[in-house]
Amino acid sequence: MRTPYNFIAGQSVERLTALSDGVFAVAMTLLVLDLHVPTTETVEQIIKTGHQNNEYVLWSQLAPLGFRFIPYMMSFLTLGVFWIAQQTQLNHLIARSNRHLTWIHIAFLLAVTLILFSTGLLAEFMAYRVALVVYWFNIFLIGLALFGSWHYAMWAGLMRKDVDPAVLYTNRRRNLIAQAFYAFGALLCIFSTYASIAFIFLVQLYFVVAPPLGPLWRRVAARLHSSDRSGPSRDDIDG
Repeated sequence: MRTPYNFIAGQSVERLTALSDGVFAVAMTLLVLDLHVPTTETVEQIIKTGHQNNEYVLWSQLAPLGFRFIPYMMSFLTLGVFWIAQQTQLNHLIARSNRHLTWIHIAFLLAVTLILFSTGLLAEFMAYRVALVVYWFNIFLIGLALFGSWHYAMWAGLMRKDVDPAVLYTNRRRNLIAQAFYAFGALLCIFSTYASIAFIFLVQLYFVVAPPLGPLWRRVAARLHSSDRSGPSRDDIDG
């Protein structure tokens, strides 16, 4: 009896994880190539023609790199966040793979490699809304592919049997909240692209640091609840 090719193709989660690690490693490494070191010829030419201090001229050439460093840091953090999210899914939540899930993750990796283009575009045209929207759309595609792989794995019965449903809910909520924040950050470009960049960068820092906001919200809710139960004061009633 013959076994259809599609039944045996793409079933190794370990191979898919190894491929993903390689793509992420290369993408995160190539990001730094957009930070170009000032050439010796340019610095020496400015020194000769302007008769300026050597250190000052070099600093003046390095200063513009600060603006390019911001998109670099944003994309590096973005790739780190999505790599952790994918590895959590592949290593702890999915029991096995199939051909369709593998191709969904390959589409996810395709969107990951596009971050090199969108980062370079944003670094070159930081004040342009089109560049900011392209960068946001790239992040959206990465999140959409990861979200799609998650839902397909659940629909196809590829998840581990011992996974707590609360974990599935938390993962889904985290993905949706992140994409909502990114979309809001992109909308801020209506007023200023720099405001959008600052907000998206703060969102990325939040998901990197992952501060425990649960206890804080519980304290706030407890205080609000106690305030409601105390009711109005006698002076308020008499007044």
